[in-house]
Amino acid sequence: MTDATDTADAAADPSVGPRRLHAFRDDALGYDDATALAERVRRREVSPTELLGAAIDRCAAVDPALGALVHTDFDRARARAAWHDSSELSAPLAGVPSAFKDAVRVAGSPMRMGSLAVPATPALRDGPYAPLFRATGLNPIGTTAMPPFGWTAATERQGGLVTRNPWNTGRTSGGSSGGSSALVAAGALPIAHANDGGGSIRIPAAVTGLVGFKPSRGRHPDESFSASMPIKLISQSVVTRSVRDTVAFLTAFESAYRPVGVPPIGHVRRAPRRRLRIGMVETSPAGGPTDAAGLAVLRQTAERLSALGHEIKPVAAPVAASFRDDFIAYWGLLAMSTAAGGKRLFDPHFAHDRLDPFTLGLAGMARRNLPTLPLRLARLARVRRQFDAHFGDVDIYLNPVVAHETPEVGYLDADQPFETHLERVSDWVTFTPLQNVAGSPAVSLPAGRAPDGMPVGVHLSARRGQDRVLLEVASEYEAAHPFARIWD
Repeated sequence: MTDATDTADAAADPSVGPRRLHAFRDDALGYDDATALAERVRRREVSPTELLGAAIDRCAAVDPALGALVHTDFDRARARAAWHDSSELSAPLAGVPSAFKDAVRVAGSPMRMGSLAVPATPALRDGPYAPLFRATGLNPIGTTAMPPFGWTAATERQGGLVTRNPWNTGRTSGGSSGGSSALVAAGALPIAHANDGGGSIRIPAAVTGLVGFKPSRGRHPDESFSASMPIKLISQSVVTRSVRDTVAFLTAFESAYRPVGVPPIGHVRRAPRRRLRIGMVETSPAGGPTDAAGLAVLRQTAERLSALGHEIKPVAAPVAASFRDDFIAYWGLLAMSTAAGGKRLFDPHFAHDRLDPFTLGLAGMARRNLPTLPLRLARLARVRRQFDAHFGDVDIYLNPVVAHETPEVGYLDADQPFETHLERVSDWVTFTPLQNVAGSPAVSLPAGRAPDGMPVGVHLSARRGQDRVLLEVASEYEAAHPFARIWD
């Protein structure tokens, strides 16, 4: 094991090249996941205040190198921890440190959506999601970084602000939940909020070696600024280091919120009741071929699932070739609405002249292509029904998360020309947007590594409402093949 503080200091030194970076040590947080920490708190073996102190210290050790925190809320976190110290600890995850992504309204904290165009004005009140998140018992210490409005798959912002991957600080931590993923992967936090409108939970989880679960649409409430989307895309969740932490969070959330249009997850078993028919997709029609490292991990995962008794069946991607261009067009429409309606959606002092090149490029693209949008939106609106129809022959799908290796920092730089950025991100992100449009559950599991040691994720998805079966097969897989740890 490496010394976290020494590694963090070295990685923050510009004379030192990229390296692995983590904060795991023998303190109050230790090497435990969130479930184990919550149990230790319930048994009074450690206090929430001690856990919080360790989390703050760990963030101080690694965040100068990672660039993952954009706002700290330590004083209120300390007050919540002190309250938990003396309470009956009825919430399932009471006292476990966490963080919000910069994409939900939290009273007293700014929500900037990763953009300089949104002022750093503290919100006057919570949005619909924040109080439900805290009701699980999690204690947020602040807000984590994201790229502007979550349009892209690397957490890089204007002016060279980047969030780095703790497995290799020269690589991206993914996006748009890259700040949360970097802190959890590095051990600074055991669990953190994330959300997903096209892969924004699953992509950063895949490249940082985490579990990233996107729930079915309706399992969590929308923020007000996303509720008016003509086609709903965004799901709220967390990034974690274990499947059981994801299960613990989702079931804790359901104790305070009844899902809309989908059944509760309820009790998640350690394995599915029956063996599953799994359709394996190696290449998406939405982009180029999957690289060798991704295919090797995918095929190894399929072999392991087959050894567990599941039936693996090679199949074509359950989506039309037109999906990529339709989704990009819708992406542009959302950016155009953001640019034109930022004062109404986010803040009266929204500064259009501070928008990043990618947002402006997407908005301009949408304006040029307005005549084609009705047809594209109509095709996207049919995707859920078409996706669900593919489940007659399979129970779940298995495919890569992304098409190629984790890019270096700067590959998706926020200040690069729009055309270059769009080509790069759409060639890398070829699998994950489908489940957002379909409203279906999906999970990225850290199933392997590339030859250079970087994590490689695999992606499982199911019909809308079938979240439990995904969690059960993920639990079974993790038990049989424990995930690699950054400190190994």
